[in-house]
Parts: sequence; structure tokens; C-alpha cells
Amino acid sequence: MQNFECALASDMPARELFPGIHLRTLWKGDIASAHVLEMEPGSVWEGIDVHAPGPEEVFVVSGVFNDGIRDYPAGSFIHAPAGSSHVPQSREGCVLFLFYPEG
Repeated sequence: MQNFECALASDMPARELFPGIHLRTLWKGDIASAHVLEMEPGSVWEGIDVHAPGPEEVFVVSGVFNDGIRDYPAGSFIHAPAGSSHVPQSREGCVLFLFYPEG
């Protein structure tokens, strides 16, 4: 029998990382973790988001995400390798699914 874990994003507490940017942790394993990031319209990450120790996997659930260089509409998948960086932001707001396979 499988031991699945399930989380409803709306039931998970939201932690404000920066003004207008909220993180909801869906699951956290020994190393990997999964989250929903909600960005209100006009929100911008404070400083540079550096991916360490491992990569970041991003799926744009709704809205348009911008990494500081280009826009990614809903349905986009982004792989940010370990050591890469960007400045997350969104002019119109967005919801992202984030997965960190290595912490």
C-alpha cells in the first residue's frame, strides 16, 4: 500500500517573504520540498534569489511570472540550475508551484 501525502494549498499557512510575496509549504522531505508561491501584482523579490544548494523547478500555475529578464505565462515550466540566480517579480501577479529536489 502506498503512503501518499496530500496538502490543499489554501489550507497551508502563508508566510510573507517580502511585501506581496507569500510562500505556502505543501511538503517537506529530508532534502526535497514543494511549495506554492503567490505573487501579488507589482511584487518584486528583494535582492537576488540564488539557487543553492540545488536547482529550483518552477511551474507557472496562473498569471505571468518574470525572472527579471523575461515573462513566463501560465503553463510555463522553468528549470533553474544550482548556482543560477534571478529577481522574481510579476507585473500582473501570479501563482507558482516550486519544487526543490535538493534543498
